Amino acid sequence: MNKEDGAELLYLQVAAQIRRAIADGEAKPGERLPPARDLATVLGVNTNTVLRSLRLLQDEGLLELRRRRGITVAGTPERGAVIQKVRELVEFARTQGYAVDELVAMIEDVA
Repeated sequence: MNKEDGAELLYLQVAAQIRRAIADGEAKPGERLPPARDLATVLGVNTNTVLRSLRLLQDEGLLELRRRRGITVAGTPERGAVIQKVRELVEFARTQGYAVDELVAMIEDVA
């Protein structure tokens, strides 16, 4: 494993730790997390590693990152899992030639 592989695994490990804290209720939706710099110090990792983890969790719908407002827990791991599946569905629909509005209509028909 080269140095970059280790950094890759580390940011995923940090994301997993934060995800677990949210799942365990240590950080609830609406609560603010400490700044990335403070999280990095507590976790013993580089700030860039934490920032990469936070962006991943933001993409999953678990965190909301806003300049000057900090990091807020936006959802639960369950919501994050649903968002990931939605992204996969949107990507699949696009590869099949469907527009987002057509996909929304299909979901409404099924729901």
